[in-house]
Amino acid sequence: MYVILQMNRALGGIQLPEGYRFEVYTARQPFDSNRYAMKWDGEWYITYEVFRDLGLAFAAVLILIYILVVGWFQSFKDAHRDHGGHPFSLVGILPAHAAMGAFFTATSMIGFIAGAGIVVRNSIILVDFIELRLRDGMPLEQAVVDAGAVRFRPMALTAAAVIVGAGVILFDPIFQGLAISLMAERWRRSRCHE
Repeated sequence: MYVILQMNRALGGIQLPEGYRFEVYTARQPFDSNRYAMKWDGEWYITYEVFRDLGLAFAAVLILIYILVVGWFQSFKDAHRDHGGHPFSLVGILPAHAAMGAFFTATSMIGFIAGAGIVVRNSIILVDFIELRLRDGMPLEQAVVDAGAVRFRPMALTAAAVIVGAGVILFDPIFQGLAISLMAERWRRSRCHE
């Protein structure tokens, strides 16, 4: 993927003697057969479609999760707070791929999406626990500390289970990206909750 993106930049800059730019196509066919152009196909086209479709799926999942969280808490503010951390998932995932010398692949994207679901579940559990304590008359500061103290162990055990489970497939050439994404996301989240 990285080599093809670099080649696309080089090919896109070519000016032909006929006075037009050399076009490069990925997702669609050239319209004019009288002009020089190049159409990527095969493995690159499949990769392009997979990332495009997974990106759309991730956007749809975020919208559905948002709707469910709004329905659960009956509050847009709580839903915004729970969704705020999703972009920061890449803060753990991308450096982990670089450290392992691995490319960000389709299975990495699947791990990113799966990690988003786990993150939302943990956020819902924490916020719900805090709200229960607030309803019991506990001050906000104490409710947050209590939620962290009570929920830390289950969240840490979940993170450890995901890391150990993903460790089994860490060196598989196909599923390595999934393992790195899950492990990095869980490790980063467990460090944030400490």
